[in-house]
Formats: sequence, structure tokens, C-alpha cells
Amino acid sequence: MTRPTDPPNILVLMVDQLNGTLFPDGPADFLHAPHLKALAQRSVRFANTYTASPLCAPARASFMSGQLPSRTRVYDNAAEFTSDIPTYAHHLRRAGYHTALSGKMHFVGPDQLHGFEERLTTDIYPADFGWTPDYTKPGERIDWWYHNLGSVTGAGVAEITNQLEYDDEVAYHAARKLYDLARGHDARPWCLTVSFTHPHDPYVARKRFWDLYEDCPALDPIVPPIPFEEQDPHAQRLMLASDQAASHVTDEDVRRSRRAYFANISYVDEKIGELLDVLERCRLSENTIVIFVSDHGDMLGERGLWFKMNFLEGSARVPLMIAAPGLPAARVERAASTLDVLPTLAELVGLDLASVMPWTDGESLVGPARGEGARSPVPMEYAAEGSYAPLVALRDGPWKLILCDLDPPILTNLDEDPQELVNRAQDPACAPVMAEMTAAMTARWDLARFDAEVRASQARRHVVYEALRNGAYYPWDFQPLQQASERYMRNHMDLNVLEDGQRFPRGE
Repeated sequence: MTRPTDPPNILVLMVDQLNGTLFPDGPADFLHAPHLKALAQRSVRFANTYTASPLCAPARASFMSGQLPSRTRVYDNAAEFTSDIPTYAHHLRRAGYHTALSGKMHFVGPDQLHGFEERLTTDIYPADFGWTPDYTKPGERIDWWYHNLGSVTGAGVAEITNQLEYDDEVAYHAARKLYDLARGHDARPWCLTVSFTHPHDPYVARKRFWDLYEDCPALDPIVPPIPFEEQDPHAQRLMLASDQAASHVTDEDVRRSRRAYFANISYVDEKIGELLDVLERCRLSENTIVIFVSDHGDMLGERGLWFKMNFLEGSARVPLMIAAPGLPAARVERAASTLDVLPTLAELVGLDLASVMPWTDGESLVGPARGEGARSPVPMEYAAEGSYAPLVALRDGPWKLILCDLDPPILTNLDEDPQELVNRAQDPACAPVMAEMTAAMTARWDLARFDAEVRASQARRHVVYEALRNGAYYPWDFQPLQQASERYMRNHMDLNVLEDGQRFPRGE
């Protein structure tokens, strides 16, 4: 039984590669996601939320720390997240919270906890430097780990896959942990982060979820494929990086991929529903903040593009919903960022971040959630595979500006052009907006310096990886350990005390 003075518990529900345009105000009507729709009804929904970087490891390091990749130095999926960068898990743990993680966070390097006191599963991706890009070899395709369109041409149905096995395990351990927390053996408030790898490709789903979308009205992209020569330079680089020319993608391949993707949203919804049900049945829901978020989106065949790695809406926009005591159930239109989760949590539970705020790029969303003020323009960065130099973007009101030293600027007005088909950078009518946003971005970013720092990081990691794979290999992958001698019944325990202590609720 919670008391009004008890600090709130926190349940962070994270998914992977969920396109935020499918969450205009909670899940789109055509999505079979009853549990997320119910959560939306009691949440503040940030309808225009952006990732800090549209790739897994950089996005997640930024989400946890409230810092852009240029600060975390997690530029790509093989860049180390160093131990001296505080995360929301550190801040909460320092304030007396028990912090635990079930699932993916794509930490690279020997620190596989980053403030979590307990980690319930291993990660789904490698923790070493093997996936390091190389800016000195622009256009090089590393086939054994770069995306290709096999996920699209191979889309369909399966009852078990690598990723389904992983997320089944994530959900199981998360539910077990919630039951354990409910027992009350640890009096501290808690923060449990549950991070699924779906609906990330491959686009393969269990049949019972696949069958939900037989007549789905959203199986065809809104924007048909744009010819290679008409794509912007970065989109062309991404098409080359994913070896699109080697794959003949049919319209049916596209529909099957999108159908499986939607089916996997329903799969994740069911898992989330199971966890929220445990929360409710164990009388924890009243005093628990629930956050639902994704690391980045997925283009899903729009414009002929797949996966992420760009600043277009399908790739960069993500869902963000927060259900918390004291926050209204409402929709917020002004742009927000995944960088904002850390300072928002800090304000909700009363943590002081003054000592680290000079190095934090996020802003609390508590005020905007209550209709008080708005967040500053939202920044994004990308410096990973498929790029030849760093790209940066700023969302300011209806405008989005993308800059890269290699490319012409791209300016779009999302109110007038939600599909981002018209580049207004050279439009004389937009000259004042272009000048103002360019000045703001030039003040924030030194792209030449950013590029030099990324290249130096890549070079160091290539040396270290080759060295550490020569001779004896000591992997950094997290190894979850269980103390079997402390589980269930053992002879150093009193059976009567054990059975009573492990029962919840007691005396009913």
C-alpha cells in the first residue's frame, strides 16, 4: 500500500525503431494496440517528439544521459558510452532509487550498467568496436553488419525468431521483477526500464498478429519510391549503404514488410499490456510514473527508403507518452526530444540536476505538459554508417533545417509539407527563416570540429578492436548471473518465513 508521501516509482517502456508518425495522438486508429491506446488515454502525448540521433546506440546513450552524441561521443553503433557520463539511472540511484534494466540498451564498452544496479538480461547486440564505420573509406559497404533489403524481401511469418526469443525473455524477466518489487522486501522506490527490440526489422511476425492486418488500409506507403537520382545526397548514400540496387523489391514485398511491422507493434503492445496488468494487480499503478518511448523510427518504404539513419519524419520522429501523478492527460503539439526524458523525470521526482545542467541538451517537459511554455528548438545529430561527414538538424516550430558540410541545406515546412517533398532552402520567401536557423545552428555546432572528432574516434577504435581480437578474447557482452542458492527454497532459509515473505498480497 503506497502513501501520498511515497516517492513515485518509475516504469520506462522502450521499443526499438517505432515510427512516430504512427502515433499522432497515441497509436493510429488502424493499429491493433489496445494497451497502448489505454495508456494514451491517461498520458500526456508529445505528438512531435524527435530522437537525438536516428540510430540505436547513439539514440539510447542520448536518451539516458540527456546529451547529444557530440557530447556523449557515442557517434555510431560501435562507439563506447563512457562511465563518467551520468544517466537517469545514476541520478535516480544516487537519490535512493533501486534501478534495473530488462532488455536492450546497446551499451558499447566494458561498462554494461551505466547506473543500473541490476540488469536482468543480456543485450541483443555486440558490445565491442566491431561495427565501427570508417570515414576514410567513403562508400565502403561492410556487408556482414550493414543493413540490406533482405529484411524487406524476406518479410513474412514465423513463430520464433532471434528477436522474438529475445523480447519474450525481456518481458518474462520484467514481469518477474515487478512481482518481486511488489513483495516489498526493498523499501526503496524503484525505476525499472524495460526495453524491447521490436518492431525493429527483420519484418517477421507471429501469425496471430500478422492476421490482424489482412485488410489494413496502411500497407502502401504514402509517398511512392523516388528515383535514386532525384533523392537528396544523404538518401542516395543510405541507398548505396543498404545495397538497394542488388535487391528487387516488389510492391508486395513492401506491403508484407509493413504488415509484419504493424503486427510486431501489436506483439509489443501485448507484452506491455502484460506488464501494466502486473502493475495493476500488484497495487503499484497508482504511484508509478509510466513512460513509453522509442529510440528512433523507420522509413517503412516511404520514398523508397527503409530503416532509419536520416532526419526525415519516419526515421527521426518517435512516440513519447508520459502517465504520471500530477500530469494531465493531454496532447502537446510543440516539438520535444528524447533528450528531455532525463530532466523531465528529475523534475517529476524532485532531483536537482544543477551540477550537470551545463552539459545537458534536454529540457524538462513538465511545464509544456501542463500548458506552461514550450521547449526550445529541438536538435538532432547523425555521424554513423551511410554518412561521410556529420549531419545536424534543428526543428523549430513548423520548420526543419538539415545541414551537412558535404550537401546543400534542406529546409522544410512540416505544417505545409508533412511529407517533406519541397526543399525551401533557396526560396526567397524563406530567406529570413533560413538565415535565423542557420545562425542558430552555426552557433551550436562547429561541423569541421565535429567531423575531426568522429574521425579520431573511429581511428582509435579500429586499432583497439583489431588488437583485442588478436589472441585471447575477453568479451564485454553483459553476462546476467543468477544466485541459484538464493532462489526458491534452500536449507539456509526458514520455509515458513520464505513462503510468507514471497506472497503478495499477504493475509488475503
